[in-house]
Amino acid sequence: MPLRISAFPKCYLEAIAGERSMTVFEWIEMAKALDCDGLEMYEGFFTSLEPGYLDSVGDAIRATGRVMPMLCCSPDFTNPDADARKRAIDKEVEMVRVTRRLGGPRTVCRVLSGPRYPDVAREQGLGWVVECINAVLPVARECDVILGLENHYKDGFWKYPEFAQKKDVFLDLVNAIPDRTHFGVQYDPSNAVVAGDDPIELLRAVADRVVSMHASDRYLADGATLDDLRAADGSIGYFDKLRHGVTGKGLNDFDAIFRILAEHNYRGWVSIEDGMNGMGEMAESLAFLRNVTAKYFP
Repeated sequence: MPLRISAFPKCYLEAIAGERSMTVFEWIEMAKALDCDGLEMYEGFFTSLEPGYLDSVGDAIRATGRVMPMLCCSPDFTNPDADARKRAIDKEVEMVRVTRRLGGPRTVCRVLSGPRYPDVAREQGLGWVVECINAVLPVARECDVILGLENHYKDGFWKYPEFAQKKDVFLDLVNAIPDRTHFGVQYDPSNAVVAGDDPIELLRAVADRVVSMHASDRYLADGATLDDLRAADGSIGYFDKLRHGVTGKGLNDFDAIFRILAEHNYRGWVSIEDGMNGMGEMAESLAFLRNVTAKYFP
């Protein structure tokens, strides 16, 4: 069976979740024009968590013939304040229940490690994140929702980059949580590029635990080199010569990526994180994904 493809409106993240100049319902309506099977959501898209409101979001998604395959959440599990970490656990638990309500069983609820606070040491941070994820897992099991840990750069509304941005920290975190039924990896090759890591090497290390995937792409501006990117390593902010573009036209080797996923019998969703230069590019990226996934998942 071909892989199912969903869309995430990276281009409208600030408008929907920040400025509130666009509603999630307007995005769902706009997405009717796209060739996708699902619409991925972000926790900040919702203006209420009341059941009636959430059901109206779910109804709007289903009215387009789509489903919600993943809810992107960004818990702050590295906060030095123990009370703040407890609030982050409670919020993620609530988001797991929202995920089940909107997406049904086996839907992915994304988790992050948290920001890389300057005074939090590696081992301390890893301990807190493992403790927090393990606190959420019982509810994920109860709801039959999958926690997908993303190799992320940073949430758009955070001050600091992701604690587990670099491959070595990310792998330590993944390997510290043995659950393979309700926990796995939300893989994003472009975030590995931003981190200065090899996205193929990362995928090979986690391929048997991937439960969902973002398929965005990055390319270098004129005059920039991969060595420049590696030197920048993404730990402070995006490399200023790294651009967001149409999937399949950038630095990521999607043939290698989907070949590896096929070898590991991947059956999860692939979500396009695109549109920074307009809906036309998002449609172009989706068309590329249809073609390349059909090649490896006929």
